[in-house]
Amino acid sequence: MQRLQAISNLGNLTKLTFDSLIPAGRSNDLISQKLFQLTLDEALKFAEEPRGWLVIAGPVGSGKTHLACAVANYRISKGHPAFYITAAELLDHLRSAFSPGSEIEYDELFEQIKDSPLLVLDNLNYSATTAWSKGKLDQLLEHRFNSKLPTLVTTSMPVEEFENDYAGHINDPEFSKVLILKKQSSSLQSIDSLDLPLLKKMRFDNFELNLSLQDNERQSVEMAFNCARNFAADPQGWLVLQGYNGCGKTHLAAAIASQLRESGKEVLFIVVPDLLDHLRSSFGPDSRVSYDALFEKIKKIPVLVLDDFGEHSATSWAREKLYQLINYRYNAQLATVITTVLSLEDMDGSVGSRLADLKIGTALRIQAPDYRDQKSTRAQRARPKPRN
Repeated sequence: MQRLQAISNLGNLTKLTFDSLIPAGRSNDLISQKLFQLTLDEALKFAEEPRGWLVIAGPVGSGKTHLACAVANYRISKGHPAFYITAAELLDHLRSAFSPGSEIEYDELFEQIKDSPLLVLDNLNYSATTAWSKGKLDQLLEHRFNSKLPTLVTTSMPVEEFENDYAGHINDPEFSKVLILKKQSSSLQSIDSLDLPLLKKMRFDNFELNLSLQDNERQSVEMAFNCARNFAADPQGWLVLQGYNGCGKTHLAAAIASQLRESGKEVLFIVVPDLLDHLRSSFGPDSRVSYDALFEKIKKIPVLVLDDFGEHSATSWAREKLYQLINYRYNAQLATVITTVLSLEDMDGSVGSRLADLKIGTALRIQAPDYRDQKSTRAQRARPKPRN
């Protein structure tokens, strides 16, 4: 344990104790204060008698590192061994142990950390790791879970984004306890477009059916409206809404997503050009989520609404990503809504054939012209004429 203490990064963090904590945390929000007090109580219990896993999740600045250090400092003050380190520093030390001048060999260092009587692993973030780093963290956590070794983990990740194996571990009520200082938005929530002011207002109850349309146009709008409401009530298969810009297809798609979200369903609404931009940006070094993790979540979300599909897939990379997404959801038969100005015949053959498959969904063409033009024309007609 002596060598481990040499790399344990408490240093100035020895000042982070339970005595120096603000009992209600630093938030002015009453709910956040109650969550912090609950977490503090559980951290005190864990410090007195560390058993199983304690996972503290919350955004940067929520106090989770102070709580983690307080536990480690308390155990050390009572003469018990405790090892504190951030996940990033742990991985750095493991890498440096491979170098010829290292004071401790990699295997010896890793074994000591794995078997530490109490490990406090701060700021665990899987989304920022390489395959090698993820493998090391997997080995470490799996060993400590199977060996029933007391472990405190803090993370800024939403707990639902943990790998499937660890989601099972941290939700094991007999061994683990998860405390959330503040509800985090998932990586999908951060790219969802449904909270944009205009889209948020698009509901079924304010969708206008009684426009000055020809009979066939009105019938196509009514059919699309009814199909959209039926899909929102029971999301199964695919619903493809085709039509000119402004015909109402985005309004119906947003209304579906809003109703499903209000009923507790997991749904993502995103404009296709934005989706492609988010996928590209996930390759960047500052991305909080890896490309693979983000694409997997989008592919597998229970209900996906893709707005404005097909016009922005000019590059081969974009076409490949959209095909992979469509093909996966087609084979998995996951509920999907797509809006597009293109006809299915004008789409890439492999995509168009899947969207047109009547065995898994419905494709409707809204015959109506641009609603915004009609509304503008009606407003002009209703405007009083100036007197001569």
